[in-house]
Amino acid sequence: MSMSGAHSHIHGLGLDERFEPRANSQGMVGQGKARKAAGLILKMVQEGRMAGRAILMAGPPSTGKTAIAMGMAQSLGSDVPFTMIAASEVFSLSMSKTEALTQALRRSIGVRIKEETEIIEGEVVEIQIDRSLTGATKTGKLTIKTTDMETVYDLGNKMVDSLSKEKVLAGDVISIDKASGRITKLGRSVARSKDYDAMGADTKFVQCPEGELQQRKEVTHTVSLHEIDVINSRTQGFLALFAGDTGEIKPELRDQINTKVAEWREEGKATVVPGVLFIDEVHMLDIECFSFLNRALENELAPIVIMASNRGMAKIRGTKYKSPHGLPADLLDRVLIVSTKPYEPEEIEQIIKIRCDEEDVKLSPEALQVLTSMAASTTLRYALHLISCANLIARRRKADIVDKDDLRRCYMYFMDEKRSVQWLKEQQGNLMFEEAEDDNAMQM
Repeated sequence: MSMSGAHSHIHGLGLDERFEPRANSQGMVGQGKARKAAGLILKMVQEGRMAGRAILMAGPPSTGKTAIAMGMAQSLGSDVPFTMIAASEVFSLSMSKTEALTQALRRSIGVRIKEETEIIEGEVVEIQIDRSLTGATKTGKLTIKTTDMETVYDLGNKMVDSLSKEKVLAGDVISIDKASGRITKLGRSVARSKDYDAMGADTKFVQCPEGELQQRKEVTHTVSLHEIDVINSRTQGFLALFAGDTGEIKPELRDQINTKVAEWREEGKATVVPGVLFIDEVHMLDIECFSFLNRALENELAPIVIMASNRGMAKIRGTKYKSPHGLPADLLDRVLIVSTKPYEPEEIEQIIKIRCDEEDVKLSPEALQVLTSMAASTTLRYALHLISCANLIARRRKADIVDKDDLRRCYMYFMDEKRSVQWLKEQQGNLMFEEAEDDNAMQM
C-alpha cells in the first residue's frame, strides 16, 4: 500500500536546461518566478559557489513555498544534505534552542570522505551451498568470472547468508567488498538476457566485467557533520543516531571535529558539501534564535538556510517590535527574498488533476470544475483535502468516478475557514468561555 503525502507528487522544480519553468512538470505548476530563483540557487549549491547564505520565501498561505523546497530537495539528490524543520521544533525541554539549531545546521553540512578499498567484481557462474545435518553451519563455493579469468572462492557462514539475503543467482554481476564482506548486486549479465521469457521492470542488464577479479577502487561516503558529532560524543554513538536521542553535544568536541575535517580537506581525503537547511514558519523563532542564526551564517562551515514565512508586518517573538515577515531588520538585510503569489484558476485546476493522479482518484469534468471553483472561493488546501473524502463517498455508492454531488456532500460535512467564522458569529456566545472573554473586553 503506497501512502501519499501533501507533497508526494513533487519530483523536482520542473525547469528546463536554461532554468526556464515548464508549465506543468515534475508535479510543479505555476510560481514560475519563484521556481526560476530556486533553480539558480540550486545550481550554485551544486557547484559549491554558495554557502552561508540565507533565502526567505515569502508569500500568502497555499502558494507553494514548501512545495518549492521539496522540489529543491528532490533535485539535489541523496548526496547533498537537505534538512527540513519547523521553527517550533527548536523549543524543547531536552535541549536549548541554540543547540537544536546547531544540530540542524550541522545536519545540513556533508563530508564526502574518500577511501580506497579492495573489491571482487565479476559474473557469478555457480553457487554451491552445503548445510550440516542440524542446519547450524553452512559452507559453500562461489565460482565467479570476468572476461579474462575465472576463480572459485570458499564461502563461510556469513558470506552464504549475505548471498541468500541479496538473492544472488548464477548470471548476476556482483561486487564484494573484501574488508566488510558487503555484497552489491550490479545487475544481470547481458549474456543471460535470453534465459527467461519474462523479466521484471526493474531488471538491469550489465556487461561482464573485464580484467582482474580483484581490483582497488576509490569509494566515496557522504556523512553529515552531525552524524560525526553524535558518533564521537558517546560510546554508543551509532545507537544514538538510530534512536534520535542525541542530547546536548559539547562545543569542545565540535571544535575538535572541525579541526579534523579541516586536516582531511588539506590532505585530500575529504571534501565538505554545504547542503540546505529549510526552516518552515520561520516567524515562530524568537529574537535569540535570530541572533544565533546571524552569527552562524558567518561561520566557515555553514549551509544555505532557506526560510519560509506567510506573515506580513508581524511582531518579532521576544520583543514588542514589528518587522516585515516577523524577522529582525539585521537578518532581513542578509537574506535574498523570493516571493510567491496566489495561483490562477487554470493553475489550480492543473494542481487538482496532479493530486487526483497521485491519490488514484477519477473526477468527472463537472466535479473538476466545481472543485476548482471551491478552491478559488475557499483555499487550495481545503479543496485538495476534499478529494479523498469525495472518493470514499463515491465508493460507498459503488461508483468509480467522483461526481459533483459527492463533492457537494463533502462541502456540507466539512467547513472551511470562512464558514467556520460565520458559524461562530451565529452561535452568539453559546460556546464555552466566550462570555468571560467578552466581560474582560468590556472592563478594558
